[in-house]
Amino acid sequence: MNDFLRQSTYYVYDRLPDSLQSDSLAPFALGDALLRQVNQDGSPSILHFWPMDEMVILGMMDTKLPYLLAGITYVEESGYDVRIRPAGGLAVVADSGILNFSLILKEPEEEKLSIDDGYEMMVNLIRQTFAPYGKNIEAYEIPDSYCPGKFDLSIDGKKFAGIAQRRFKKGIGIMIYLSVEGNQSKRGELIKNFYRNGLQGAETKWHYPDVNPDSMANLSDLLGVPLTVSEVQEMIVAALAAGENQIMEPDWTDAFHLEYQEAHDKMEKRNQQILEQRTRR
Repeated sequence: MNDFLRQSTYYVYDRLPDSLQSDSLAPFALGDALLRQVNQDGSPSILHFWPMDEMVILGMMDTKLPYLLAGITYVEESGYDVRIRPAGGLAVVADSGILNFSLILKEPEEEKLSIDDGYEMMVNLIRQTFAPYGKNIEAYEIPDSYCPGKFDLSIDGKKFAGIAQRRFKKGIGIMIYLSVEGNQSKRGELIKNFYRNGLQGAETKWHYPDVNPDSMANLSDLLGVPLTVSEVQEMIVAALAAGENQIMEPDWTDAFHLEYQEAHDKMEKRNQQILEQRTRR
C-alpha cells in the first residue's frame, strides 16, 4: 500500500481567509473543494485543519430522526449551532476544545486504497503523533459513544476520537475529530439529549446510539498532560514532517475559489432542510 505518511508533499490548510471566518459552512465547503482539487494532475496531498466554535454537526442519518426539529431545538437552546456535514452518519460536537482535521489524498494509479486502508492511515498518524506518551491507542467501536464506528480511537477503553471518510473520483478525504480538552461529559450529555428529543421513544429502522457520556474522554486527561488544540495541531504537522514529508503553504488560485464557491452552494442546499425548519417555528 502506498504510504502517504512518508516522503510525500502536503499542502497545509490551517486557516480560512478573513472573508470566510464568520461563515459556518466555510470549513465544510473548503473540505469538499479540496477533495475535488486533489484529483487534478500533480496536486499534492492535503492536510486540512478546521477548528470550529460551538456546533453540533449532524450526519445524514440524523436527518431521518422522527422528531428532528425537537432535537435541533434542544441543541440550539443549549447554545450550539447545527449544521449537516457530507460525511459520516451521526452527530458529533465541535467546540474550541476539539480539533477536526482531514487527510485528503489522491488514490495512486497503481494501487487502489480500500476504505479500511484509508482509516488505518489516519490511525497510524495518530499513533505516531502520540507515541512519545507511551499509551496504547486502540481502534475499535465504542458503541455507547456518540457517532460510534469501527475505527473509534480510545485509550484505556475511553474514546477520544472518531474517523469518517468521503470519496470523490480519485480523491479520498479521511476526517477525524479529536477531543483534546474541555468538558467532554457536557458534550456527551448534549448528544444524548439530542437523540432523546429527536426520537421521543419512537422505533425506527435506523439505529441511533444510546450515548453514555462516560464512554468518552479528552486526550489531555487520557495522556495525563495539559494540551491545547493549537499544540496538538502543531504535533500533527511535526509527525508528518518527521516522516520526511514536505510541508508547503497552499496556493489560493482563482480556479480554486470557483471550486470553493460551487462546494459552498452544495452545502447550502444540503442544509436547506434545517434552515426551512427554523423559518417555520
